[in-house]
Amino acid sequence: MSRSTPTPLHRFHLELLEAYGPQGWWPLLGHPGTNPTKTGSITGYHPGDYTFPHDEAERFEICAGAILTQNTAWPNVEKALAALAASGTLEPGAILRLPDPELASLIRPSGYHNTKARKLKELAAFFLGLRGRTPARSELLAVWGVGPETADSIRLYAYGEPEMVVDAYTRRVLDRLGWTSAPSSYENLKHVCVEYLPVGTELCQEFHALVVEHAKRARAARAEDWRRPILHQD
Repeated sequence: MSRSTPTPLHRFHLELLEAYGPQGWWPLLGHPGTNPTKTGSITGYHPGDYTFPHDEAERFEICAGAILTQNTAWPNVEKALAALAASGTLEPGAILRLPDPELASLIRPSGYHNTKARKLKELAAFFLGLRGRTPARSELLAVWGVGPETADSIRLYAYGEPEMVVDAYTRRVLDRLGWTSAPSSYENLKHVCVEYLPVGTELCQEFHALVVEHAKRARAARAEDWRRPILHQD
């Protein structure tokens, strides 16, 4: 099938985009924008504006959020980020200077706070060493505590690189629609998306966010209902 002919996965993406609208990921504490079609929290988003991050502070906030969101829901991450911001430590140098117990206490709402404190320090040191350049995926994967999903999230949202992020929601949707053969590795699922979507930074950001939104709306739906947008809110 040629790229000029939308694949079923691409058509599905376009249907979600038409129904739910641009999602405006990654949310940022200091941004007042909202997303009224999103389930759950609606602050910090910037639908249709792909210029973020605007500075290194926002870039690092996204990187920190990608660590903190491991194995937890985003509202818990917002609490942890807000605690860091309120203490004046939501920046790499300050994180490196914080005693481990104090950092762990600040990010406690995100769960696994002792482990994530170490991960944040490893990432902060790596971030400072970049001196503003964009890291390769392989470099991120070499940082302790950074796996494929976290690396791709950082590359996509913090640096605007066209990386497809495959999370648990993506796996659930692709499995329900019969586009994967379970069990599938992260890299295999990513390959499916890259193979059947016209990958670019904006599409990667929207596809990831739209699939998350769709999975949240469809979690109580019948299997066949996962093939179309679900316009009611849970």
